[in-house]
Amino acid sequence: MSTPISPEPGPGPDPAVPAGAWASDSVARPEAPPPATVEQPSSIRTAVLLMFAGAALSAVGILLTLVQTDTIRDQIEEDNTNLSESEIDTVVTFAIASGIVIGLVAVGLWLWMAYANGEGKSWARVVATVLGGLNVVSAVLGMVQGVTALGLAVSVLSIVLAVAILVLLYR
Repeated sequence: MSTPISPEPGPGPDPAVPAGAWASDSVARPEAPPPATVEQPSSIRTAVLLMFAGAALSAVGILLTLVQTDTIRDQIEEDNTNLSESEIDTVVTFAIASGIVIGLVAVGLWLWMAYANGEGKSWARVVATVLGGLNVVSAVLGMVQGVTALGLAVSVLSIVLAVAILVLLYR
């Protein structure tokens, strides 16, 4: 019968290494270099700044809706002569509330696109293109329906802004 061979006695566990840790965990490893940062093109920076201007323009549109309550009422009364005073009040309230909600959504979308495009998200340019196209169509439809001179100026500025942003995003 043979006797088992016992291992030679060694130094024992390293007190600096916590129990359950691998000895190789205590070995210092060189850290990987941080990923190289790519400088954002100036056309993207300008487009992002214009998107913030678009958000501000949408906020101005909300304010215009609030200060033009009488103009909205007059237009509704002119277009719908068979409505009672109560019905006109309801339509005016709905028109103003709709304008505010749409304006707030527009501000949020402008800010979202500014952030996403500024971060270089791959999908952001496509989404900005779709939203920019919808913005242009909406502004043109608003101009066709008849707006005040101030509303016309905001619509034209909105179209110019959307087109400029899209050109800058694709440069």
